[in-house]
Amino acid sequence: MPGHPALTRILRQHIEGEQLQPGDLLFTGESGGILAGSVIRRAWRSARKAVLPPHVFESPTGRRVYDIRHTRLTKWLNDGIPPAQVAEWAGNSVAVLLATYARCVDGQLPDLKRRLEAAGDLPEAEVPGAG
Repeated sequence: MPGHPALTRILRQHIEGEQLQPGDLLFTGESGGILAGSVIRRAWRSARKAVLPPHVFESPTGRRVYDIRHTRLTKWLNDGIPPAQVAEWAGNSVAVLLATYARCVDGQLPDLKRRLEAAGDLPEAEVPGAG
């Protein structure tokens, strides 16, 4: 999934500094294996607490690491990025993406109507009794 350029630079520096190869773990547990889920959850909770106002920290916003992915995909869809592109970035099929996120898309109808009207692709409304 595309990341912010500053974060991408930090991750690339980490990969280079650690001389990681394809298939290597980006971050490892104490014994060199996969980080325990509890470690990730504690680190995420600490990071949220450090940067969020108390009312946001106590809300469901970003409570799980996965929520950030969900938020990003929803934002891209709401910004009008084509579902096929969002699905590719997310590593999902379009069908899975839309089954999960279609009901999260909001606020695009006025813009879509304007675009269709500008292209002349909207059918003329029928006037009752005419015709």
